[in-house]
Amino acid sequence: MNESTTPKGRGKLEVICGPMFSGKSEELIRRLRRAMIAKQRVVAFKHSLDNRTTVEHIASHDGRTIKAFPVDTIDGIYKQLTPDVDVIGIDEVQFFQPTIVTLVHQLVTEGKRVIIAGFERDFRGLPMGPMPLFLALADSVLKLSAICAICGKEAQFSQRLVNGKPAKFDDPTIVIGAQDCYQARCRACHVIDKPLTFDEHECS
Repeated sequence: MNESTTPKGRGKLEVICGPMFSGKSEELIRRLRRAMIAKQRVVAFKHSLDNRTTVEHIASHDGRTIKAFPVDTIDGIYKQLTPDVDVIGIDEVQFFQPTIVTLVHQLVTEGKRVIIAGFERDFRGLPMGPMPLFLALADSVLKLSAICAICGKEAQFSQRLVNGKPAKFDDPTIVIGAQDCYQARCRACHVIDKPLTFDEHECS
């Protein structure tokens, strides 16, 4: 990437977040397609852990797709970037290591428009992965909600299910799945077996 091709300081970071079934990937795809229509050079990425429907596409729950490189490290992203890229989309960004924040910040500083999508909270309701930093650094944030599977109200949480029952607080943080593993739930209907504490997430 070369600073001479894109003026420094004119990039943008857009964050799309929300629980399962809130339309995050659908919105990411929509923005990337609009950029393509505008004749901009677009490259999309997804974390390779997300292999629910297709490995080489970002896919929404309503069936929309867009070609994407499956990667699990920032090196995988670097390898696909060229100076003429205008817009970079990254789905399931919560699965990446914290170094993804430095990469995205660099791309924005170089003048790229970067659009990321992912969970801001894990199934317990705690901040997830690099998303808290992205929310702080973003130029714009779209926080989506879903429909609670229990009461039909607005849902902000992703309820993980194990054999049809809510997962335990100490269960693994990352389990890939869809309807068989997760439900969208509102705050009142979200169930977890331990009270949440945020000591690890306090500002330093």
